[in-house]
Amino acid sequence: MLDRIVYFVRHGETDWNAEGRLQGQVDTDLNAKGRSQADRNGRKLAELISDPSKFDFVASPLRRTRDTMEHIRTQMNLPPKDYRTDPVLVEVHFGDWQGHTFEELEATEPGCFVRREVDKWNFLPPGAGAESYDDLAERIRPWFEGLQRETVCVTHGGIVRSVFRLTETMTQGECAALIIPQDRVLRLQDGRLDWL
Repeated sequence: MLDRIVYFVRHGETDWNAEGRLQGQVDTDLNAKGRSQADRNGRKLAELISDPSKFDFVASPLRRTRDTMEHIRTQMNLPPKDYRTDPVLVEVHFGDWQGHTFEELEATEPGCFVRREVDKWNFLPPGAGAESYDDLAERIRPWFEGLQRETVCVTHGGIVRSVFRLTETMTQGECAALIIPQDRVLRLQDGRLDWL
C-alpha cells in the first residue's frame, strides 16, 4: 500500500465545529466556511492529480463528508456524485458526549475534560457505541492496509489522526493532540505524510 499515493481530506467546517461541539457520528452539515474549504481542497487536488481516472474516490457516508467530496469533485471538473462511500470511515463515536461542548459536559460531569486529557488516545467516553481513538485506529486498520489504488479519501479528524498512528509517524499522545486542518490536503506517499 505504501507505494500508492493517498490524499486524505477532512470535511469542511460545520456549525458544530465552530461551536466546539463533539460531533462524532451525528450527521451535520457544512456551513459556508466549510463549503469554501472544500472548494479550496478541490482546487488543490485538481493541481495535484493529472489523471483522476486512476484514483478511487471514497468518503465517509455522513453528510458533511459527502458534501465535501462533491465540492471537491466539482472543482476538479468531475461528476460530483461519482464516488463511493464506506461506513468504516465514519468518525470516532463519542458515546453520550456527542452533541455537547466540554463546557456543557463539565457542568454535569466535573473533571471529565481533565480525565480525558490524561490519556486522550485510549480514553473511552461513557455511553453505548463509544470508541477510543485506539479503537478507531483498529477499526480502520484493515481498510488502510488493504488500499490497492491511488485514492482520494474524504473523512474525519479522528480517521486522519489514526492514519498518523498507523504509519507510526507519531506517538499516541502526539496523534491525540494533533490539530487536523479542514482547509488542507494530507498526502501519503512512500510512507511519508505531508500537508499540502
